[in-house]
Amino acid sequence: MSKKLAIGMLGAARIGYFGLIKPASEIPHVEVAAIAARDPERAQKYADKHHIRRVHRNYEALLDDPDIDAIYNPLPNALHCEWSIKALNAGKHVLCEKPIASNADEVRAMAAAAHSNERVLMEAFHYRYHPLAARMSELVATLGDIEHIDVGMCFPLPMTNDIRFNYALGGGATMDVGAYTANLLRLLASASGEQALQQAPTVTLARPKLLRENVDRAMRVELRWDNGTTGLIENSLLSSKLFRLSAKVRGSRGSMSVLNPIAPQIYHHISLNVDGHKSRERVTGKASYTCQLEEFARRIHSGERKSDLTDAIANMSLIDTIYQAAGLPLRGTPDP
Repeated sequence: MSKKLAIGMLGAARIGYFGLIKPASEIPHVEVAAIAARDPERAQKYADKHHIRRVHRNYEALLDDPDIDAIYNPLPNALHCEWSIKALNAGKHVLCEKPIASNADEVRAMAAAAHSNERVLMEAFHYRYHPLAARMSELVATLGDIEHIDVGMCFPLPMTNDIRFNYALGGGATMDVGAYTANLLRLLASASGEQALQQAPTVTLARPKLLRENVDRAMRVELRWDNGTTGLIENSLLSSKLFRLSAKVRGSRGSMSVLNPIAPQIYHHISLNVDGHKSRERVTGKASYTCQLEEFARRIHSGERKSDLTDAIANMSLIDTIYQAAGLPLRGTPDP
């Protein structure tokens, strides 16, 4: 490509190293060219550490930079909608961290802004771009009629002052790890090819464990589709279990179990049992974050200007439904 894709980063978040800086160092036609943060001193330290050549005094100055093609938005969840729309209106493409917004209505507003400005807006579900995601989808289709899908992401996060537990910033376990599990559940259901599983499931139970008022530290969700297929989601940021990161699908012909479907570059494996034949495999590929950034750059350089956010809206709608079933307010609404 004749011109590098110049990306600016909003904020100095820790995830920025994994989500943008490291993968950009592996892609010759992508450059992290600028950064802005609420604290200019912090932004400068971050830039010095990661060799980012320009530091802007505030977010608006970064969006006004004519040399920046795209924005990476890893701000707190509650700021995803506002600053992604501002970036789109400034003519920038946007890679926005998950969850893309605080609720489904915000995603719809973001989709409208991407459409009217003819810019790429992509939600950063990095695991979806690793070859493992495609392989899981292939294998689900071999399991026959799907009977049950079980996904979980649980780990202990003892820092209770972390922004992931801040309601005003869009916090909660279902917003954090739950964004992944909702997305993964929906991916596996749609891969079955069964018509009923292409539709949104009904949430039959949503049982939260609260850290403080309206902020879930854990959530157990039971679901059912119209054809009788059932689902289970386990989310936790303060897990009594040491760690869980897995997906299991049971069908009429057998089952599939996947360890670590979210960050497969660290370690993962698939265990398959179909018609009594057992196998185990791993899927090679670049780091999921690198795959994601390559896809973001490809969409921009290919001239694609239509951002289909149907999946993002559906995922956020499921999260909204879970919170409603749990008797908790949607994120992005005033704390009662």
